[in-house]
Order: sequence, then structure tokens, then C-alpha cells
Amino acid sequence: MSTPTTLVDLSHPLDPERMSIPPDLPQLSCCPIATVSKDGFSMHTVSLGSHTGTHVDAPSHFIADGKTIDQIPLSALVGPAIVLDLTSKGAKEVITWADIEKSPHADQIKAGVILLLHTGWSKHWASPGHIYWEHPYLSTDIAEKLIARGVNVIGVDFASPDESQFEPPWKFPFHRSFLGLGGFIVENLTNLEQLKGPGVMVNLLPINLVGSDGAPVRGLAWK
Repeated sequence: MSTPTTLVDLSHPLDPERMSIPPDLPQLSCCPIATVSKDGFSMHTVSLGSHTGTHVDAPSHFIADGKTIDQIPLSALVGPAIVLDLTSKGAKEVITWADIEKSPHADQIKAGVILLLHTGWSKHWASPGHIYWEHPYLSTDIAEKLIARGVNVIGVDFASPDESQFEPPWKFPFHRSFLGLGGFIVENLTNLEQLKGPGVMVNLLPINLVGSDGAPVRGLAWK
């Protein structure tokens, strides 16, 4: 196996001082409990929600009997990827199946491929105000059409494939459809603009948190 010449980091840093986390969800904390100068070694305690930063949504996030993070096959989240340029989409604008089909790489959306949507919204990560949560979102029919083509993993460079909402009634139709059909969702990706042309490979494996509905991922891409 050839060694990749360039690795692209697809994950935002987990930095408590620079994060986009809704205020009502668990905030990231990384606190020292031992130091080299005092204790002879360094150690931190880390606290975060299962959907903090760049992360994978397991089906159990919305489906009562769905797979948990530790039950996702390793092979599902490592492999060839197709990156679609959707940077024309603006705030709170819906991405439709017609938008997907118009991509010059639409014919490569097939079984075993990981689909990544590049909107450029990751540039708003950790921005003040609410702009990061005003991202584009996906029409529900995309979920069924992707699963029908054998695509079980979709990744986005924004907070959620659904419109972000912070109070009930909770809807999240894309999540319920795609996860309900056995798919997996990767959210808050970054640096997708660096992935151009064919031959992209990705590794989106999350931390192996037994029984969890989601987990952070250090995503990598290479050619």
C-alpha cells in the first residue's frame, strides 16, 4: 500500500476557547488535574457531549433500536469519497436532490462511496452570534435516494443536515430518515475545499464509545 503524500485534517480542533456548541448542550471542558512541576506528570480531565465538534451520528441518535457508535462497522467510515461543491448555497437555503444531480461528480455517487458536501460553511466555525447555526440544510428525499444508491455515509461541513433548532417540537426529518435507513452522518467537517478531483480517500472513524449515540472523530483525507 502506498503512503499518502499529503494528509488533510477534516476535524475542527477541540478548543474550549474556540468552539461552536449550542448553549444548552454540554460545553467542552479540558482541565489539568496533575502537572509535571507539581506531580511529576501531566494529566487532564475531559468533559464533552457526544456530539461535540466534528463527530459521527450513530442511528441510535434518533432511532430507539438503532446501532450505537461501537456497532458501526469500521469499513463503513473508511474508503473512497466524493466531494460535491455546493458553495453557491446561502444561509438557511435548502439543498435538493436536483442540486446533487447537477454536480459533475454525480455519476460517481454509488455503493461504497462516502459523500461529502462542501458548502464552505466551516469558515463560520466559532464565529460570534448565530451565523454558524444558519447553515444550509438538506431536503429529506436526499436520504432515501442516497440509501437506494448504496451510499450509507454522508458528511457535511456545517452543524447538521437538518435546520438547526434549539427548542421543541424536535423535528430533524433528514436525521430520522437517513439514520432510520441505517445510514451514518458526519457533522462539522472542515477543509473540504482542499479535496478536489478524483481519488480522495477518507478515514472518519469516531472514538469507540460503547453504547453512545455519537462520538468525536479526527477525520483525515488523502490521495
